[in-house]
Amino acid sequence: MHGFHLEFGRFHLDLGIRACIMGVLNVTPDSFSDGGRFDTYETAVAQGIRLADQGAHILDIGGESTRPFSQPVSEQEEMDRVIPVIQALTQKIAIPISIDTVKSGVAKAALDAGAAMINDISAFEQDPAMADLAARYQVPVVLMHMKGTPETMQVNPDYDDLMQEITDYLAARAELAVSKGILKQHIILDPGIGFGKTVHHNLVLINCLEKLQDLGFPVLMGPSRKSFIRHTLNKETPKKTQKDPERIETGTLAAVGACLSKGAHIVRVHDVARAVTFSRVFDAIRNA
Repeated sequence: MHGFHLEFGRFHLDLGIRACIMGVLNVTPDSFSDGGRFDTYETAVAQGIRLADQGAHILDIGGESTRPFSQPVSEQEEMDRVIPVIQALTQKIAIPISIDTVKSGVAKAALDAGAAMINDISAFEQDPAMADLAARYQVPVVLMHMKGTPETMQVNPDYDDLMQEITDYLAARAELAVSKGILKQHIILDPGIGFGKTVHHNLVLINCLEKLQDLGFPVLMGPSRKSFIRHTLNKETPKKTQKDPERIETGTLAAVGACLSKGAHIVRVHDVARAVTFSRVFDAIRNA
């Protein structure tokens, strides 16, 4: 497994020696897994502190749901949701904050408020100005593969060669990022579990993840609570237990372990406490 040293501002992360846990904070009323739980300033700030205390290495904050068939929100509404939370958490936690957005205006406001990374699920396609912004601020960026948009991505997604298409796309977006002045060592690639993929696509993607290693960038995976876990469990699960959150979290840990064993450097999760416990034992075994 390739190791990487990610250095930006006052932060530095050694990726590959141990699993890097990115905690998810959705400041939205409609996210697929925890929509509405942290959509007020007070609950969002408290949850951000909690995730940092539980051992998250990065906190990823988003103000627009990207669940399948979701509708976009205005730039102003997205900023109203996330900027006060970022401003508060910057003063209260010691880990880097990532802004999860496809809008350069939101990203700029977040960086000015104290965020230190950009997580763009459109890989600069929705707002090309994002690349110039990231280069100007010299911050790490996560570039993700998505077939379509959140509104359309789950409408019969199809691939001739799943891994080749994802690898080619991410290689091209990384090349664009470098051409815009973003440092190569600041680029992180995410093949986009659940974004324009069927259940089978997601399983194959995790199983063949090592094919991304040759691109020479850290890999982020976000399997947490995704629908492919529920669908996989539901095949042999009584209906009364299909929505049991404990089963979904256990399934998530299985996916996290598979992602790490196949070469993921960063895993993006909702339940940080469980992922940290799991990854500490996982890392101890693989580094023994």
